[in-house]
Amino acid sequence: MARTNRKAPDDRLRLAEGRREAILELLQAQRAVTVGEIEERFGISPMTARRDLAELERQGQARRTHGGAVLPSTSSHEDSFSARMATATAAKRILAQAAAATVEDGEALFLDSSTTAYHLAEVLIREDRPVTVVTNSLPIVDLIASNARETIELIVAGGQLRRISRSFVGPVAVESLKRHWTDRAFLSVKGIAPDGTLTDADPLEAEVKRTMIGQAGTATLLVDGGKLDRRGLSVIGPVTDCEDVLVAGLGQNSELLAAIDVPGVTVRRLDRGDDPSAEEATA
Repeated sequence: MARTNRKAPDDRLRLAEGRREAILELLQAQRAVTVGEIEERFGISPMTARRDLAELERQGQARRTHGGAVLPSTSSHEDSFSARMATATAAKRILAQAAAATVEDGEALFLDSSTTAYHLAEVLIREDRPVTVVTNSLPIVDLIASNARETIELIVAGGQLRRISRSFVGPVAVESLKRHWTDRAFLSVKGIAPDGTLTDADPLEAEVKRTMIGQAGTATLLVDGGKLDRRGLSVIGPVTDCEDVLVAGLGQNSELLAAIDVPGVTVRRLDRGDDPSAEEATA
C-alpha cells in the first residue's frame, strides 16, 4: 500500500506532462488556444487548464492572454502603461503636437488608451484648447481632471478596468462609446501587419478602438516607426478605416511604410524637429 501511495504523485506528474505536451501540439497547430477549449478537449477544470498554460509559459513555449494563450512568436505581449510611457517618447511627443495642430476649437475627440493619446491630451491642456474629450483611458481622465481648465469637457467611457493598460474595456465601455458621436478619433495600435491590418494585443482593446473609429467623423492613426514591423494578436481593422496616419521615427524603412501608404489614406511622416505643417503625401 505504501508503494502505491509513493507512485501516485509520479503518475499524476506524468499525466500532467503528457497533457501539456498535447496542449503544446494543439497550440503549435492553431497558434492560439482558449481555456474553454482545453477544458473541453482534455476533460479538466478551468483552474487546471490555466495551471497548464502557466507552466508552458514558464517554459517559454506559450504566452498567456486573456482567456487562453498564444505562441510566443505572436505579438500578444503587452507592456504596462508606465513601461510604454518610457519608450519612443520623442516620437510620441512629435506625433501629439502634430495631431493637436489639426484639431479645431469646439471639436469632440475620442482619445484611446495609448500613451501617444496621453501626450496629445497633455498638449491640449497646455494650449488650453476648448474641446470635448471622450476617452476610456484612466491616465487621461486623471490628467484632465487634475490639470485642465473648464475649457476641456471630459466624458469617461467606463467599464471593466484593464490594469496593465489602465483602460476601461468590455461591453459597458463599448456601449458607452456608441452613445457618442465625435468629430475626430485619435488612436494608436500595437502593430501594423504587412497588408495594412491594424492590430492590438488584446481583443477587448481592439473592440474599443474599432468602436471609436466607427463613431468618429474622421480617424487619425498615430504611430511611431517601431509599430510597423510587428503585429498584435487581435485585428482592429484595415488601415483604410482611418483617413489620416501620422508617423514619426520611421527611419528609412520605406518597405513597411508601403503597408499604410495606400489609396484613400493621407500619410504624413514626421521626424525630430518637424513642425505640424510638414508635407503631406496622399496615396
